[in-house]
Amino acid sequence: MTMPAPARSLSPELRTTFFYLTMFLGSGAAAVYLPIWLAEKGMSPEQIGVVNAVPIFLILVLNLFVGRIADKAGDWRQVIVGCALVSGVAPLALFFVDDFWGILLVWTLLSLPSGAMGPVVDAAAVRLTRRNGTDFGVIRAWGTVGYMVMNALTGFVAAWGGSAVFVPLFAGVLLLRGVLSLQLPRFRAPDHQPTVAAIAPAARLRAALQPWFVLPLIGFGMVFGTHYILNAFAALLWKAQGIDEAVIGPLVALGALSEAAMMFAWRRVGARFSPRYVILVSALVSGLRWIAMAFSPPVLVLVGLQALHGVTFAMGFLACVHFIAKWTSEDIAAETQSLFAGLQQVMSVVALVGFGWLVTLMGEKAYLVAALFALVAGGLVVVSLRLRSAGS
Repeated sequence: MTMPAPARSLSPELRTTFFYLTMFLGSGAAAVYLPIWLAEKGMSPEQIGVVNAVPIFLILVLNLFVGRIADKAGDWRQVIVGCALVSGVAPLALFFVDDFWGILLVWTLLSLPSGAMGPVVDAAAVRLTRRNGTDFGVIRAWGTVGYMVMNALTGFVAAWGGSAVFVPLFAGVLLLRGVLSLQLPRFRAPDHQPTVAAIAPAARLRAALQPWFVLPLIGFGMVFGTHYILNAFAALLWKAQGIDEAVIGPLVALGALSEAAMMFAWRRVGARFSPRYVILVSALVSGLRWIAMAFSPPVLVLVGLQALHGVTFAMGFLACVHFIAKWTSEDIAAETQSLFAGLQQVMSVVALVGFGWLVTLMGEKAYLVAALFALVAGGLVVVSLRLRSAGS
């Protein structure tokens, strides 16, 4: 699995950026058309929910295991390439399945390596950029750009060719990602080169799992869970509020645009402050955002609230990634990042199940519970700062 010769002339950061650009293309296509494709296969809403949920639960189990393997490997690149190639080939089986069980099996098989790969890529890329003094936020932002472009492209292609184009399009972009993984650079520092993140970092996961370190990650996991609600319920609630579907699409896109913009600007904005203070700001602003959403604001106010997505999600996410890199060594980089991803997934499941029940009882006022969730998350960060100051 060596990289093609032309790729060696490009910087490690640029090669990683090319991979990030393709990393979420499959997710972008699935977000737009997977439910429609599954429904056209005759699946009920309950079965569609199962197809989406089963990989999440299995990824929770797989993440730490894959992270540990990646940390013990000669370089994280080996695990990333392996996962990308498996997830690139697996979608080809979608051409040969039509029933619920067949699709569930194939979708799970292609989702597991993709889900397990994400934290390893983030851990590897942030280590590379911290060592070289470059900007992880800019590299990660291109992943969001690719996702947005794929949203639009899938909608356009599906409108032209119908459901028949979904599987070829989805399989094609995952295969492209697998091919581009071959040009990824080596991520670990050479044995003779010290890392920038050497501030008494923990070299074992058990040593890192102290309350002051874990509480901010749990806190942002809670904040992340409240953002997952947007994907599942925001459009439904906005439509019930009387907002036209032609407006809902741009509102959703505005959130993703704000996320990308913040990632591009991260080095000039968030990186100047202690990661835990940035996570705290993310939690508090999230609380205010959800409180405002609970009172059916008009479209102009929603535009402002969606523009906050870069603060409430992107800033908090990047702060967590850098927080982990600062206080852990390369020996446990992928494993710790996988733990963080697992916390996000657990909180997302809790938020989705709970919010679905609350929407039935409270309508848009359910956002007040999401706001409380985010504010409690901010409280966890405050406790962490009390246990160990940001400067220590």
